[in-house]
Amino acid sequence: MNESSFGSIIDSSHSILILLPSKPYFDQVAAGLALYLALREEKDTTITCPSPMLVEFNRLVGVNKVTGELGNKNLTIRFANYKASDIEKVSYDIENGEFKLTVVPKAGFVSPKKEQVVFEYSGLSAETMILIGGANETHFPVLSSKALGESRIIHVGTRALSLSAEKVMSFAAPASSISELVTTLINQSGRRLDQDIATNLLMGIEEGSQDFKGPDVTPETFEIAAQLLRAGGQRTPRERPEGSSYPPGAVPGQVVEVEKKEAPKDWLEPKIYKGTSIS
Repeated sequence: MNESSFGSIIDSSHSILILLPSKPYFDQVAAGLALYLALREEKDTTITCPSPMLVEFNRLVGVNKVTGELGNKNLTIRFANYKASDIEKVSYDIENGEFKLTVVPKAGFVSPKKEQVVFEYSGLSAETMILIGGANETHFPVLSSKALGESRIIHVGTRALSLSAEKVMSFAAPASSISELVTTLINQSGRRLDQDIATNLLMGIEEGSQDFKGPDVTPETFEIAAQLLRAGGQRTPRERPEGSSYPPGAVPGQVVEVEKKEAPKDWLEPKIYKGTSIS
């Protein structure tokens, strides 16, 4: 296998971070999650995004695995809404092979409450970082951070990533969607497509290719979609507003029944006009 191929890079990596761009599209999230599901059993794999997940992404398998934390190399413990000046000292011990941290408050002050203790992770420990989609470094704020260390960075997208300085190995290629491209890369790496992976990729292709009507759709797009269906991929329908949520007559083709009211009897009787006297 070529040492610079996608499969060889994955094989040589013990830990992998999949990074989605800021405000990702459905196709990008679908592709990233499919790749995460394909690698998590054999690699220490994490998927993260600088933006919160939208409700529309909830039909994707594994969307709850997307975290907002960039790395897990260092554990940070802080006390929310607690004055550091109230602490007398902090010490640690090793008891029965376990680490124990003790926070001693000053006389007259109380210790931090359990609900004030916040655990956070920081620092990248991944050997390989995979950027999904995006156009430039503004979509990946981490690229301007010093936390990257020696991480190898590769990019997967339908267009090359425009960067000013970072050295990135590109696997960008024309395709109807990033999900189509990720399917090809998973196939080339020799990894299996299970039902969950196939479902995410199939939905991503449908969204990214505009229901197979986009200008970049090719015969290969349909061949890949067929492969995903054979692998058990499910076409989960998009949630659409019900017609009842629209005002009457707003939905094309909707028959609106107009309530008929009978006019008062005196409306049908002859009317006698009486002029107004002007003095």
